[in-house]
Amino acid sequence: MATEAPVDEQVVSLKTWIAVGGALLGAFMAVLNIQVTNSSLPDIEGGIGTGGVNGTWISTAYLIGEIVVIPMTDFLSRVFSLRRYLLANTVLFLLLSAACGQAHSLPEMIVLRALQGFFGGVLIPLAFTIIVTMLPPSKRPMGFAGFAITATFAPAIGPTIGGWLTDNYGWPTIFYMNLVPGAVMLAALVYALPRSRAQPSLLRQGDWIGIALMAIGLATFQTVLDDGNVDDWFGSPFIVKLSLVSAVALGTFIFVELVSKHPLLQLRLLVRRNFGFGTLGNFLLGFALYGSAYLLPQYLAVSQGFDAQQSGEVMAWTGYPQLLVIPFVPLLMPGSIRAFWWVSALRSSPQVAL
Repeated sequence: MATEAPVDEQVVSLKTWIAVGGALLGAFMAVLNIQVTNSSLPDIEGGIGTGGVNGTWISTAYLIGEIVVIPMTDFLSRVFSLRRYLLANTVLFLLLSAACGQAHSLPEMIVLRALQGFFGGVLIPLAFTIIVTMLPPSKRPMGFAGFAITATFAPAIGPTIGGWLTDNYGWPTIFYMNLVPGAVMLAALVYALPRSRAQPSLLRQGDWIGIALMAIGLATFQTVLDDGNVDDWFGSPFIVKLSLVSAVALGTFIFVELVSKHPLLQLRLLVRRNFGFGTLGNFLLGFALYGSAYLLPQYLAVSQGFDAQQSGEVMAWTGYPQLLVIPFVPLLMPGSIRAFWWVSALRSSPQVAL
């Protein structure tokens, strides 16, 4: 007797698609803002009265804020409820975006960008959470394709958008541009996100030691990576001290997570083959994608003398192929899933008739 693969015929409401679309728009903006300043750094440095290597902190501060908050997002979204937490962070992200456009000094810009990244970083993992929890399995490939655009196309196109806005309207507009799509996103989420109950009692179970160690370790490690080349790496006492602090903090963090009853991160999941290899693959993808999107605009501006718009036009060609390929992913995934199901069925029951 032939065995048929299960088919999910669940219909997704328009309201659900609006929630998914709003979340994806937020993730796109959050990722875009990592790279949007890269081709415009010389202009921003001139506008706030700094220069040289200090301007790289404008990008680094945002990234530090993001990498610190992303591991905390699951815990905090359960404490305050996903709806409240996402809406509050969206509002704060937009306010900080506008404030960055008004910065007048490097220290002010660094603080504002770090806070912008801290509140914007929440938008990335919660978009993925909404796709998985609100869409049925048959519709998730479409959601994943949309998320892929935020993860790969946004950083590639960021320098292009930033360069064009800077050359035509001035560097503050690269921060103000978040306001219009941000307002659309906020309206969509207010309308479509379902309400859920907050659980403030979870604060007592919070892994606060792990959170503190993670924040210190990641922030100092990112600083080492950013300033190491400038300060001759371990020839600098400052870099040596930060490296030791980072190593001790992250090493202790791993130990605390493995022994804690309520860990911030379930590190034991990494020993599972699929999850571990998937995480490694994402790490390597991010290493290549974000590294090139960060370094190439700097090379074009400093070594080749390109202005912001020219650097952005060159970077755009790394994003166009992705934009062409990604829409075909949902069409390919159902066949792959069906093939996987057949293989699994044959392994479990060799007598299954084809």
